[in-house]
Amino acid sequence: MKVLLFILAIIVLIAIILALIAVIVKPVSIYKNKPEEKNPMQGKRVRFVESSSEPVNADGVRGHLEAIGDSEHKAGVYEIVFKRLFDIILSFFGLVLLSPVYLFLTLWIVIDDPGPVLFTQKRLGKNKQYFKLHKFRSMKMSTPHDKPTHMLENPEQYITKAGKFIRAHSLDELPQIWDIFIGNMSVVGPRPGLWNQDLLTAERDKYGANDIRPGLTGWAQINGRDELEIPVKAKLDGYYCNNLGLKMDLKCFFGSLGVFKGDKSVVEGGTGELKRQESAK
Repeated sequence: MKVLLFILAIIVLIAIILALIAVIVKPVSIYKNKPEEKNPMQGKRVRFVESSSEPVNADGVRGHLEAIGDSEHKAGVYEIVFKRLFDIILSFFGLVLLSPVYLFLTLWIVIDDPGPVLFTQKRLGKNKQYFKLHKFRSMKMSTPHDKPTHMLENPEQYITKAGKFIRAHSLDELPQIWDIFIGNMSVVGPRPGLWNQDLLTAERDKYGANDIRPGLTGWAQINGRDELEIPVKAKLDGYYCNNLGLKMDLKCFFGSLGVFKGDKSVVEGGTGELKRQESAK
């Protein structure tokens, strides 16, 4: 009994410490200290306007977003209470139980290519609010920072040895468990797009997929990842949002467990790459 009480006390202490850290870092993670970084389209419904005079964005197209109204999403009890409760519980135990894995990967990454262990990017969160997403660094320090993999020329040249393994087994995503704990993400939801993936943002808006927290995994993830074209990916994300509930979340969660064995849909070259490879054969 004393041992169980001791273990329980340790768990509670860890939970309190993590909660206090979360309260401190949350504002920084959503750029509260940098109002100039706020997304002007936050809380808006948008459409993509093509323009040949503008630079190519992260989706490989030219144009910009245009606001066409305000978001009309009304969150239900499941989304507000139960889904968030599940996120907190799962992410907390994930952080604790996977701490040996975090330590091992940290050492491997540093030895393989000296530099920061974590990689952060500005991503699109709930209601198009920008937040800092965390990943284990899988690419060399010389890699362009705000370009998705599919926009890089010969992306394989930037992948480290450790990175190739952790990306193939989706281990680079593990630090996002912290993003879930502090409330910027959910365990299940549409994968958060880069802040400058305007076409993906607009396509998702057609289905309300930008109105909920992005996820570590989602319906699009278990139905094909890098091989999906943007309109298809957005439609799958919309299907998830329109069927949001415990049954759908469980289906996505358990359907994602297999990626740790090795996911053939992860291709260096990104969105639609498998389709392009098949067409080239």
